[in-house]
Amino acid sequence: MKIKIFLLIVILSLGNTIHANNKEDWGKNGHRSTAKIAEGYLKRKTARKIEKLLDGKSLALVSTFGDDIKSDPKYRKYSKWHYVNIPEGKTYAEVENQLGENLIWAIQECVSKLKNEHTSKKDKQFFLKMLVHLVGDLHQPLHVGRAEDKGGNDIEVKWFNKSSNLHRVWDSEMINFFDMSYSDLAINQKKLTKKELKAIQEGDVVDWAQDSRVLVNKVYNSAKEGDKLYYGYMYDWFTQVRAQLQKGGIRLAVLLNDVFA
Repeated sequence: MKIKIFLLIVILSLGNTIHANNKEDWGKNGHRSTAKIAEGYLKRKTARKIEKLLDGKSLALVSTFGDDIKSDPKYRKYSKWHYVNIPEGKTYAEVENQLGENLIWAIQECVSKLKNEHTSKKDKQFFLKMLVHLVGDLHQPLHVGRAEDKGGNDIEVKWFNKSSNLHRVWDSEMINFFDMSYSDLAINQKKLTKKELKAIQEGDVVDWAQDSRVLVNKVYNSAKEGDKLYYGYMYDWFTQVRAQLQKGGIRLAVLLNDVFA
């Protein structure tokens, strides 16, 4: 009996380790929050068309699709869609032809496929679910971070004495620590003035990527290898995380209102 109990503990521990190392962009609650925020900015016609295309599923429900498919080898070719690494001092236009498929390119590709009347319903469902996910990724600053440290994945830190890395802290650790449901995160977004809302909505995908890039150096300077991050880090940075989730939702709605006009 003792041996069986020991084996059960080992199996459960391994399962937890595997789960902990599974990379999820923005975490599930982050993506769902962004999608839920977007739903609040959709035109009625857009919302109806999306509901029909997704067979009644909500944007929040499908928002984690981009991560859910990572374990399936047939979707491995889409792994490059989740990030873009633009060298410091360069613009996207200057290096676009050297980057190949990347996060900015992928968002533009999804929009193009959704607008194409010859794209099948099944494919449109795929590209819509990917679009919802990728716009979320675009607003996590380290998804437009440095190639040399894999967007902060190689910068190991402690999060409340637990092994983590800078990328994961921004993806999910802070959101999970805040312990609020995705719907509550969406409902409790900052109240924006008309001027603030318009400023967020302006521009295109490249502009929005640059907006995230402005934060990159600040995020890198916020912690160094081996740092122990606690309440102070949450106090300093979680407001910015919430702002990024809100921007992502508003801008996702801009794209969807255009696609389904």
